[in-house]
Amino acid sequence: MRQNKQFEHQLALSFATGAKGEARGTMDGRVEVVSSTHKHESPTDSFDSVMQEVLQADNFRKALRQVQANKGSPGIDGMTVDQLPGHLKEHWPRTRELLLQGRYKPQPVKRVEIPKPSGGIRKLGIPTVLDRFIQQALLQVLQKRWDHTFSQCSYGFRPGRSAHQAVEAAQRHIVSGRTWVVDIDLEKFFDRVNHDRLMARIMQRENDKALLKLIRAYLNAGVMENGVVVATEEGTPQGGPLSPLLSNLVLDELDKELEKRGHMFVRYADDCNIYVHSERAGQRVMASVSEFITKRLKLKVNASKSAVARPSSRKFLGFSFTTNRPYKRRIAPESLERFKKKIRELTRRTLGQSIWQLRIPLNTYLRGWRGYFGFCQTPSVLDSLDSWIRRRLRSMAWKQWKYGRKRFAELSKRGVDLNLAARTAGSDRGPWRISKCSALTNALPKSLWDRIGIECVFVKR
Repeated sequence: MRQNKQFEHQLALSFATGAKGEARGTMDGRVEVVSSTHKHESPTDSFDSVMQEVLQADNFRKALRQVQANKGSPGIDGMTVDQLPGHLKEHWPRTRELLLQGRYKPQPVKRVEIPKPSGGIRKLGIPTVLDRFIQQALLQVLQKRWDHTFSQCSYGFRPGRSAHQAVEAAQRHIVSGRTWVVDIDLEKFFDRVNHDRLMARIMQRENDKALLKLIRAYLNAGVMENGVVVATEEGTPQGGPLSPLLSNLVLDELDKELEKRGHMFVRYADDCNIYVHSERAGQRVMASVSEFITKRLKLKVNASKSAVARPSSRKFLGFSFTTNRPYKRRIAPESLERFKKKIRELTRRTLGQSIWQLRIPLNTYLRGWRGYFGFCQTPSVLDSLDSWIRRRLRSMAWKQWKYGRKRFAELSKRGVDLNLAARTAGSDRGPWRISKCSALTNALPKSLWDRIGIECVFVKR
């Protein structure tokens, strides 16, 4: 405990930027205190600059805690989150000087490809742990300075705002009579952000040269793919803490244009839905807004995924809406199919795990899914999913019992009539079909799964 406190004290000294002086590093990594009467060599090295606010000790402690909480994989240098405090203790004074002077050079991000739920590949860029730490510190200051200027219709990656709030806002527009949606999909948005336009937007808000150089350096850091560093001339790679804020800054220009035109819309990151009264109006809006996005923002609209349609036929953040009033929130069919696909993977009859072992990963997934999709207003769908999951579990148990003698013994010891148990055990029907029969539903009722601890997605309120 004492060693931990000593380490935290030493790390705090490295971060120190108090009002009476600031910590500067010597060549051997020690910290010396410099008087506040020291004449700054650069106009950006002042306590009024944004970088000085970024470099405040409290801001960096908060950033360190956040990076440690987020965990995540190492970048190209292999440094883990657990190794970061030790690295900062040794190297922070010099790194801080480079940041103040605008000479810090971020390392390239590591390219990682992950499958999209709807198909295809999403390319992520994983910065080094040190760069994630610095980006997090930048984010905490810039978000506080910029967020209040963003549109009330923007919900993604903003403090105090959520996907559920965005879905509720969309629902309000539909209930108000705007029963057509202009669903705009931006093609490879994070890969196509124009750096010059983005920097111009930042310069409209900030004039700290060190800050501007640092953000430009992050945009141009490059990507390491298959051992080769590739230059990045456009885009803000997904994966870094700063990318969502920069994406909101880019698309704030779209928000302001839509507000200027008097449109009712909801935007969550690069998902933008505009609600109108008629299909004809929707087509006009689609054409004019697509032109603005292409010519003004230098981005591309994915025509194959964008559409003017009824909200009931479109998906927004995993949800859709019922066809008629009162236009309830429902789970989109694609989201339901992904849910079932995941449950099938977790309850494969050939998995080789007991249901007692299975309950841990299954419950983890069910709790997370329920926390998000339990927001729907169609409880009967959730109830039917619970029934479907229990049937999957009965099917899994039947498969694991394997042979007729074992099946007869399991059914009879659970109170099933001996004649019924014998007929069921000798049946040639497959596990899925037989999982619905009375013998199995009586032997493995819902109360059994409750006692084992299997979660439900439908919770009565």
